[in-house]
Order: sequence, then C-alpha cells, then structure tokens
Amino acid sequence: MGRPFGIPVYVSWTWFIIAGFITISFKEVFRLPGMSEAESYAVAFAFAVLLYLSVLLHELAHSVLAKWYGLPVRRITLYLLGGVSEIEKEPPTPGKEFMVAAAGPALSLGLAAVGLGADVLLLNTGGIVELLVWQLWVSNLIVGVFNLLPGLPLDGGRMLRAGIWKLTSSPGRATIAAAWTGRGLAVFLIVLPFALSMMSGQEVDNLRLLWSVVLATFIWMGASQSLNVARIRARIPQVVARALARRSVPVTAETPLSEALRRAQEQHAGAIVVVDHEGRPIAIVNEAAVEATPEHRRPWVDVGSLAKTLEPSMVLAADLSGEPLIDAMREAPAAEYLLVERGGEIYGVLATADVNRVFSKV
Repeated sequence: MGRPFGIPVYVSWTWFIIAGFITISFKEVFRLPGMSEAESYAVAFAFAVLLYLSVLLHELAHSVLAKWYGLPVRRITLYLLGGVSEIEKEPPTPGKEFMVAAAGPALSLGLAAVGLGADVLLLNTGGIVELLVWQLWVSNLIVGVFNLLPGLPLDGGRMLRAGIWKLTSSPGRATIAAAWTGRGLAVFLIVLPFALSMMSGQEVDNLRLLWSVVLATFIWMGASQSLNVARIRARIPQVVARALARRSVPVTAETPLSEALRRAQEQHAGAIVVVDHEGRPIAIVNEAAVEATPEHRRPWVDVGSLAKTLEPSMVLAADLSGEPLIDAMREAPAAEYLLVERGGEIYGVLATADVNRVFSKV
C-alpha cells in the first residue's frame, strides 16, 4: 500500500473480514437522525479505515525506532487482529528492546490523548465528526492499554522480557518467562467472561466470549511461537562450521561419478569438490543430484555435470559459527558451501541439510 519511511506496508485479505465486521457492528452507532442506511454503513466503514490507520501508526512507531537503532525492518502487515512489524533482528540490548516495544503503546495512548482533547472541543456538537473522534480515541486507548498487558506476543510482554533480560543477562530465559506469562494471560482471557457472569448473576455474553476466545487464541499461539524461537536460538551456538563440515575429496570435472564416489569412500569423505588442473576449487558436486543418478549410469556421468559452480558467496571461512554463520548462509542460500582456512586452503564442505538437523527436533 506504500513505503512510509522506506518500510513496505501490506494489507492482508483478512483485514477485509474485520473491516466488514466493524462496519456491520457500528452501523447503528453512527446512524444519526435523518441519515440513510447506506450513509450509516459508509461512516462505519470510514471508522474501520481510520481505526486501522491508527494501528498502522502504532506499528510505524515500532519500526521507525527499530530502523533508527540500525535494525532492518522487512515490512508491516495489517491483518485480522491488528498489525505486525517484521523486524529481522533482535535489539542488541534490553534497553533498546524495551524502547522499541514501548513505542507502539506510547503512540496509541498519545493518539487517545489527542483525540480526547479534540472530543472536548467538539463536545455536544452532535455531528458525525464528534462520534468518530470519540470512538477513535476510546479505541486507541483500548489498543494502547491492551498491548501493555505483560505477556508475549504483546508489546507489554516484550517490555517484560526486556526487564527480565536486564536482571538475568539471559535473553533466552527472559523470552521463556515472558512467553509463559503470555500463556497465562490467554487462559485468564478465557476464564474472564465466565467469572464476570458468575459475579453479575447473568448468562455469559456470547459476543464477549467469542472475542475472548479469539484474543486468547492469538496470544497463546504467539506465546508458543516465542517459546519455539527461544529453543531454536538456544541451539544456535551448536552451529559450528568446523564441527558440521564434511571432509571433501578433490576431483577434476571429467572424472566419472563412480570413480569420484570410490575415492570419497576410500578417504572417508562426505563431499566431492571439483577442482581445475591447478587444484583450485571451482564447483561442489550436489548431493541431491548424486542420489538421483541411478547406480548403473554413474560410470558414464562426469562429476562436472552434477556440480554447482562456486560463487564467491558460497565460500565461507571455516572458523564461522553461531549467528554470523547463519547470517552468511541466509544471504546466499545454497545446498552446500565450501569452507576454507584463512590462507585459502580447503577445509571441507558444509551442507545446509547438516545445519538444519541441529534444529530438526526443536
């Protein structure tokens, strides 16, 4: 829909569902005396658009501050339950994490304050503008307060995570604690309508129960995703290029595949590197292509026809590990990478499949 501050903004098709729901639900709220039904629908739809414009500003507050801190922002997406800012890296310190998380609710509460001031000025004017301003400042107040609830994936959960991170110096433990708080919050939202019903002596309001279930499901799923991310991040230190590398055997491009495999078996190598006649690596034989070649054809197939030419981005330092290694692989996706020592000597081949196995049981 545009690129404010250089950040692409997308609108999910699910937004039209909530826009329709808001339009139908608020049609009567905005229906003033003498207004036709079509006009009341139009005003209610305008409220839905303005409300999600407020959500966009909320997400922009997160994203702009993240960019200011040097964190890459992929995009902002508006969808059924609000919006999400896709910030590709975590803030490096708990203080920056807290500030990025707090920026959204702060802006929503600021919009609520401005709207309240405007509402006071428009008090008793009785027009559509007064109705819209009142609904919008109340909605922004609800959005701001709701997002401050202390549980992931809400902004308040990220603020709680930042606080625990500061106290424990462990972002992983902080994520787990804030995610479990989020799960507890989800359970509370399910119980709340029944508790209110018992206290008032009235039956459970079905619409309130529906919204509680929807919001609780959203929070539970987000908290569970955060727990999964924490488990993945805990395994990142195990991604060590030297430890995961396969020993390689060098062969020339015209070598038959069967002969190359025989040499690899003799030398207990798990990869085949194609070299030129001066011994310089020029390609890596693709493991999937080898497995797809029938055994009876292997004596007649040259390894060069099954190899992928080495691009500069496919040559990695053998001493890479952790996030730097994963970042290097993410920048240039490939099935295999050549690992070299600082002097340029071949150390081995790193297969993406071997890296994926580190995370396969998370």
